[in-house]
Amino acid sequence: MNEKYLMVYVVNRCIDCKACMIACKVQWNVPSDHFRTNIDEKYIQTPGTKKKIFLPSQCNHCDNAPCVSVCPTKASHKRKDGIVHIDKTICIGCKYCIPSCPYNARFYNEEDGTADKCTFCLGRIQFGEEPACVRTCISKTRIFGNINDPTSDVSKVIEEAKKEKRKIFRLREDIGTEPNIYYIV
Repeated sequence: MNEKYLMVYVVNRCIDCKACMIACKVQWNVPSDHFRTNIDEKYIQTPGTKKKIFLPSQCNHCDNAPCVSVCPTKASHKRKDGIVHIDKTICIGCKYCIPSCPYNARFYNEEDGTADKCTFCLGRIQFGEEPACVRTCISKTRIFGNINDPTSDVSKVIEEAKKEKRKIFRLREDIGTEPNIYYIV
Protein backbone atom coordinates (compact mmCIF):
# COMPACT_ATOMS: atom_id res chain seq x y z
CA MET A 1 0.00 0.00 0.00
CA ASN A 2 1.33 3.43 -0.94
CA GLU A 3 1.59 5.81 1.98
CA LYS A 4 0.08 9.28 1.80
CA TYR A 5 0.54 11.21 5.00
CA LEU A 6 -1.76 13.94 6.17
CA MET A 7 -2.88 15.67 9.33
CA VAL A 8 -6.36 16.24 10.70
CA TYR A 9 -7.20 18.92 13.26
CA VAL A 10 -10.35 18.45 15.32
CA VAL A 11 -10.68 22.18 15.88
CA ASN A 12 -13.07 22.25 18.84
CA ARG A 13 -10.54 20.26 20.90
CA CYS A 14 -7.70 22.82 20.71
CA ILE A 15 -7.20 24.71 23.98
CA ASP A 16 -4.30 26.88 22.77
CA CYS A 17 -1.82 25.37 25.24
CA LYS A 18 0.98 25.70 22.63
CA ALA A 19 2.55 22.37 23.63
CA CYS A 20 2.66 21.46 19.93
CA MET A 21 4.63 24.58 19.09
CA ILE A 22 7.14 24.02 21.87
CA ALA A 23 7.56 20.30 21.11
CA CYS A 24 8.32 21.09 17.46
CA LYS A 25 10.73 23.86 18.37
CA VAL A 26 12.63 21.59 20.77
CA GLN A 27 12.58 18.53 18.48
CA TRP A 28 13.99 20.41 15.48
CA ASN A 29 15.98 23.19 17.16
CA VAL A 30 13.89 25.86 15.43
CA PRO A 31 15.37 29.36 15.85
CA SER A 32 13.81 31.36 18.68
CA ASP A 33 12.11 33.89 16.41
CA HIS A 34 10.32 31.27 14.23
CA PHE A 35 7.87 28.39 14.47
CA ARG A 36 7.12 25.46 12.16
CA THR A 37 3.61 25.17 13.56
CA ASN A 38 1.35 27.85 14.96
CA ILE A 39 -2.06 28.41 16.54
CA ASP A 40 -4.22 31.32 15.41
CA GLU A 41 -7.23 32.73 17.20
CA LYS A 42 -10.23 32.96 14.86
CA TYR A 43 -13.91 33.64 15.23
CA ILE A 44 -16.74 31.65 13.68
CA GLN A 45 -20.00 33.46 13.06
CA THR A 46 -23.11 31.36 13.47
CA PRO A 47 -26.70 32.64 13.56
CA GLY A 48 -26.89 34.78 16.70
CA THR A 49 -23.43 33.88 18.06
CA LYS A 50 -19.77 34.57 17.55
CA LYS A 51 -17.55 31.74 18.77
CA LYS A 52 -13.78 31.92 19.32
CA ILE A 53 -11.78 28.93 18.09
CA PHE A 54 -8.10 28.10 17.98
CA LEU A 55 -6.92 27.15 14.52
CA PRO A 56 -3.63 25.23 14.30
CA SER A 57 -1.60 25.80 11.15
CA GLN A 58 1.62 24.62 9.53
CA CYS A 59 2.89 23.51 6.14
CA ASN A 60 -0.06 21.94 4.34
CA HIS A 61 2.10 19.51 2.33
CA CYS A 62 0.12 20.45 -0.77
CA ASP A 63 -0.21 18.12 -3.72
CA ASN A 64 0.17 21.18 -6.01
CA ALA A 65 2.68 23.05 -3.86
CA PRO A 66 3.65 26.49 -5.22
CA CYS A 67 6.84 26.37 -3.14
CA VAL A 68 7.97 23.32 -5.10
CA SER A 69 7.30 24.82 -8.53
CA VAL A 70 9.33 27.99 -7.83
CA CYS A 71 12.40 26.25 -6.37
CA PRO A 72 15.27 26.68 -8.87
CA THR A 73 17.37 23.82 -7.46
CA LYS A 74 14.51 21.37 -6.71
CA ALA A 75 15.55 21.42 -3.05
CA SER A 76 11.83 21.81 -2.31
CA HIS A 77 10.17 18.69 -3.64
CA LYS A 78 7.10 16.50 -3.14
CA ARG A 79 7.88 13.01 -1.89
CA LYS A 80 5.85 9.95 -2.93
CA ASP A 81 4.44 9.71 0.61
CA GLY A 82 2.91 13.19 0.29
CA ILE A 83 5.46 15.13 2.32
CA VAL A 84 6.76 18.38 0.87
CA HIS A 85 10.41 18.30 1.85
CA ILE A 86 13.40 20.65 1.62
CA ASP A 87 16.74 19.05 0.83
CA LYS A 88 18.97 21.36 2.87
CA THR A 89 22.07 20.10 1.05
CA ILE A 90 20.95 21.74 -2.21
CA CYS A 91 18.86 24.66 -0.93
CA ILE A 92 20.67 27.87 -1.91
CA GLY A 93 18.59 30.11 0.37
CA CYS A 94 17.12 32.14 -2.50
CA LYS A 95 13.85 32.50 -0.52
CA TYR A 96 11.59 32.16 -3.60
CA CYS A 97 9.56 29.51 -1.81
CA ILE A 98 8.76 31.67 1.21
CA PRO A 99 6.38 34.21 -0.40
CA SER A 100 5.00 31.55 -2.75
CA CYS A 101 3.46 29.63 0.17
CA PRO A 102 -0.17 30.74 0.56
CA TYR A 103 -0.20 29.44 4.14
CA ASN A 104 2.77 31.47 5.46
CA ALA A 105 4.34 28.20 6.55
CA ARG A 106 7.95 28.84 5.50
CA PHE A 107 10.70 31.00 6.89
CA TYR A 108 14.35 31.68 6.25
CA ASN A 109 16.62 30.01 8.77
CA GLU A 110 19.49 32.43 9.31
CA GLU A 111 21.47 29.81 11.21
CA ASP A 112 21.85 27.43 8.28
CA GLY A 113 21.06 29.76 5.35
CA THR A 114 18.14 27.73 4.04
CA ALA A 115 14.36 27.75 3.86
CA ASP A 116 12.66 25.90 6.69
CA LYS A 117 9.18 24.55 7.50
CA CYS A 118 7.28 21.62 8.99
CA THR A 119 8.38 18.22 7.69
CA PHE A 120 5.64 16.18 9.42
CA CYS A 121 8.61 15.11 11.56
CA LEU A 122 10.02 12.97 8.77
CA GLY A 123 12.90 11.89 10.99
CA ARG A 124 10.41 10.52 13.54
CA ILE A 125 7.85 8.91 11.22
CA GLN A 126 10.57 6.99 9.42
CA PHE A 127 11.02 5.14 12.73
CA GLY A 128 7.29 4.61 13.30
CA GLU A 129 6.92 7.50 15.74
CA GLU A 130 4.28 10.22 15.62
CA PRO A 131 5.24 13.80 14.81
CA ALA A 132 6.31 15.68 17.95
CA CYS A 133 3.29 18.01 17.80
CA VAL A 134 0.86 15.07 17.65
CA ARG A 135 2.58 13.15 20.45
CA THR A 136 2.51 16.24 22.68
CA CYS A 137 -1.06 17.40 21.94
CA ILE A 138 -2.83 16.93 25.27
CA SER A 139 -6.28 17.61 23.81
CA LYS A 140 -5.85 15.14 20.90
CA THR A 141 -6.58 17.94 18.41
CA ARG A 142 -3.93 16.70 15.99
CA ILE A 143 -4.24 13.34 14.27
CA PHE A 144 -1.59 12.15 11.82
CA GLY A 145 -1.35 9.15 9.56
CA ASN A 146 -1.61 7.43 6.22
CA ILE A 147 -4.93 8.24 4.54
CA ASN A 148 -4.49 5.23 2.24
CA ASP A 149 -4.72 2.92 5.26
CA PRO A 150 -8.41 2.57 6.22
CA THR A 151 -7.37 1.43 9.71
CA SER A 152 -5.25 4.55 10.38
CA ASP A 153 -6.41 7.14 12.90
CA VAL A 154 -6.76 9.83 10.19
CA SER A 155 -8.95 7.59 8.04
CA LYS A 156 -11.12 6.66 11.02
CA VAL A 157 -11.60 10.23 12.26
CA ILE A 158 -12.50 11.51 8.79
CA GLU A 159 -15.02 8.69 8.27
CA GLU A 160 -16.53 9.28 11.69
CA ALA A 161 -16.85 13.03 10.99
CA LYS A 162 -18.60 12.26 7.70
CA LYS A 163 -21.07 9.95 9.44
CA GLU A 164 -21.75 12.64 12.05
CA LYS A 165 -22.17 15.19 9.22
CA ARG A 166 -19.52 17.43 10.74
CA LYS A 167 -17.90 20.09 8.61
CA ILE A 168 -14.60 18.94 7.06
CA PHE A 169 -12.55 21.49 5.18
CA ARG A 170 -9.09 22.45 4.03
CA LEU A 171 -7.71 25.98 4.03
CA ARG A 172 -7.82 27.92 0.77
CA GLU A 173 -9.10 25.00 -1.28
CA ASP A 174 -10.17 27.49 -3.95
CA ILE A 175 -6.59 28.19 -5.07
CA GLY A 176 -5.90 24.64 -6.23
CA THR A 177 -2.98 23.73 -3.98
CA GLU A 178 -4.69 20.52 -2.77
CA PRO A 179 -3.57 20.87 0.87
CA ASN A 180 -3.16 17.78 3.05
CA ILE A 181 -4.23 19.31 6.34
CA TYR A 182 -7.91 18.70 7.09
CA TYR A 183 -9.97 20.58 9.65
CA ILE A 184 -13.01 19.12 11.37
CA VAL A 185 -15.41 21.48 13.12
